[in-house]
Amino acid sequence: MKIVVLPGDGIGPETMAATMEVLQAASARYDLGLAFEHDVAGHASLQRHGATVTPALLEKVRAADGLMLGPMATYDFKDEAKGEINPSKFFRKELDLYANIRPARTWTGLPHKVGAFDLVVVRENTEGFYADRNIASGGSEMLITRDVVVSLRRITRECSARIARSAFELAMTRGKHVSIVHKANVLKLGDGMFIDECRRVAQQFPEVNVDDFIVDAMMAHVVRAPQRFDVIVTTNMFGDILSDLTAELSGSLGLGGSLNAGLDHAMGQAAHGSAPDIAGQDIANPFSLILSAGQLLAWHGVRRERPAFVAAAQAIEQAAAAAIAAGEATRDVGGRLGTAATGRAFAQRLAQR
Repeated sequence: MKIVVLPGDGIGPETMAATMEVLQAASARYDLGLAFEHDVAGHASLQRHGATVTPALLEKVRAADGLMLGPMATYDFKDEAKGEINPSKFFRKELDLYANIRPARTWTGLPHKVGAFDLVVVRENTEGFYADRNIASGGSEMLITRDVVVSLRRITRECSARIARSAFELAMTRGKHVSIVHKANVLKLGDGMFIDECRRVAQQFPEVNVDDFIVDAMMAHVVRAPQRFDVIVTTNMFGDILSDLTAELSGSLGLGGSLNAGLDHAMGQAAHGSAPDIAGQDIANPFSLILSAGQLLAWHGVRRERPAFVAAAQAIEQAAAAAIAAGEATRDVGGRLGTAATGRAFAQRLAQR
């Protein structure tokens, strides 16, 4: 498996270095034969090439088996005419990474405010209210007058059906329960179409229990009783918000892995931002990026029918749980180590499995 590695901005290089140690340990332990091609995006690319991402980098990623993208300073990138392109958005759009898979679970040894749970948010990634990616050219958020803005949302049957299929296929490997999250009481046409497509796909998975929730009520439900949920499928903006909430309920956003997947390409990406205020201090939590790397291995293993990759991904999650319980983590999640030491301890734990 060939993986393009882009360390990112802020804490990205530190967390990616720790993640690389873990991936190398996994490769050696499970004989994966991982090969890494290192490059840059974000500020480093802007300084070197005049753009945060380049056509040459895109072709390099297309030719690889996967992409690991470190946290990016996306808020800094405001003018695409000056090469300031959001790298995450760029790859999601150009590679058609339509499914954002965001697991959230509680961890032994880490305090949390709700009961134990283990769920996954499956978020549609290519349309919805996101003005920079739901039309072919231009933007769908418009300044009509100085005091009036109009934002357009795109919902299609095709995108609704394929994200629903991703959710139901995932549910078949877990608790066989899918919850559809929507706002069809207000967005009757768009979310009505989304629900219809989810229900149509559900007919192909009769073993899966299906229910649906209005998004505002869902926020209350996951805070009160997240353990009642297994796989949650929803549209882009609702999924963005809900996945951050569920990750934080697990104990920390820094423990939320994230995979952006399409039919032919996938990108592992930390659920959090670049945190420039703590960059270079050896205190950043690398677990989100490490867990995202595990998801990338699992995606490749399922797609290529390579059980060793799936086993390695499972071992990474199990090692994360054991490391957190043992305090081999950064201080923000109750550990006693710095970023680099966390990566080394994790890799050693994985190598000994």
